[in-house]
Amino acid sequence: MKEHNGFAFAASLLTLALASPLNAAVGNSYAPVVDSESFDSVKQRMEGAKDEVVARHKTLLEERYDLADKPSSEITMSRGKPVQTGVRVKLANGVTWEQLTTMTPAQIKQKGVFPKGFLPLPHPNHSEGGMLFPQFHIDEIKKQEGRDLTRFDLDFVMPAHFLPEFPAPIYLTTRPDLGDVSHGEEVTLQNYYEMFSGVLNPKQLEGLRLLVTPFPQQQFNATTDRRSAKPSMGVACFDCHTNGHTNDATHLVGDIRPQERRHRINTPSLRGVNVQRLFGSQRALKTVEDFTEFEQRAAYFDGDPVIATKKGVNILERGSQVHFMGEFQALLDFPPAPKLDLFGKLNPDKATESELRGQEIFFGKGQCAACHVPPYYTDNLMHNLKVERFYNEEMINGMLAGADGPIKTFPLRGIKDSPTYLHDGRLLTLEDTVEFFNLVLGVKLNKQEKQDLTAFLYTL
Repeated sequence: MKEHNGFAFAASLLTLALASPLNAAVGNSYAPVVDSESFDSVKQRMEGAKDEVVARHKTLLEERYDLADKPSSEITMSRGKPVQTGVRVKLANGVTWEQLTTMTPAQIKQKGVFPKGFLPLPHPNHSEGGMLFPQFHIDEIKKQEGRDLTRFDLDFVMPAHFLPEFPAPIYLTTRPDLGDVSHGEEVTLQNYYEMFSGVLNPKQLEGLRLLVTPFPQQQFNATTDRRSAKPSMGVACFDCHTNGHTNDATHLVGDIRPQERRHRINTPSLRGVNVQRLFGSQRALKTVEDFTEFEQRAAYFDGDPVIATKKGVNILERGSQVHFMGEFQALLDFPPAPKLDLFGKLNPDKATESELRGQEIFFGKGQCAACHVPPYYTDNLMHNLKVERFYNEEMINGMLAGADGPIKTFPLRGIKDSPTYLHDGRLLTLEDTVEFFNLVLGVKLNKQEKQDLTAFLYTL
């Protein structure tokens, strides 16, 4: 009788686990190991829902932002792509930025006028999540390697003119004389050796090889529980951190449950990891080797080691492979900033009056330097902006928009090369970012001061 009851209890648990892919509804931390639906059935069902899912996210973006292509005629990223200009976050009807700055957080919250573009941004399909790549990257990888990173259930929605330039340049701390060592190519398993042999030592070259080698991942693997039409070799580190930088690929952090509370994360740049002391937007891992190993063992699989084993986790050897990967990552440098001096501040002989005024605001009234300390413009700490002071929790396309919690201080060096901004990419331009911090920090910058501060950020 006890055995029978135990079996029935186990069966009921399995039924509950199978009810939801990520088990948010039942408060379970674990995904089901046993496939309850055939791959063909899942593919047909999710392909059928795809248009509605994509349209819903497009509608959200259009409600929040001005998505028009408005390139700068003067300011470009390091390889020449014009940056997008202007404040793109839309305001509530009848409210101006100036009016918002006269209101307290409690008043903004009570009136419901916090700009929607300042709210946390959900994954394009938040209940499903997973790695999602820009089309230009998908096309290049398919061209070079024949590996297809297309998801049958979802498309990348953010317009390409808001994304980092592609392919991104690669600068090395060890060979500044070479400038951009990528020569306009995306480094992959097909070309890494030709591109870097004679530039890196053998250990670093092996680390780079591992960074461009695809390994199984939650959505891209050989099991039937995948989101690629065909069994997949997987995903490489540089599929998100393209050329050691970022292509703004998005996914969900693996360390939060339930699913609705997981944070979207847009891929941060690997440039300058040698000067950073915290890794992961919130996990506060202490070395890039920790982060590299964590990604392979758990983050690639939504933080679930059981599912990782099922899908083919690649366990890296810490003393050689992880160390080699970390050593190469530590060579990735920030782009040149010709207007900055040895201390990371403006050379007055090279800067404009607006940029110099912006620097004064950055280190003074704007309070930016309280977290972003030169020369690399990070304090290597975590800070909680408590943005939830301005709004009530609400469900947004499957995400519960609540508190962000503490977030690491990302370096601002080379910031114009790294849109979109904030950890989840909710801010499309640097002008949006200035408006966000002006409101959240309550520093009350006027229109000219905001323009000058933005001009200074472009010099970094």
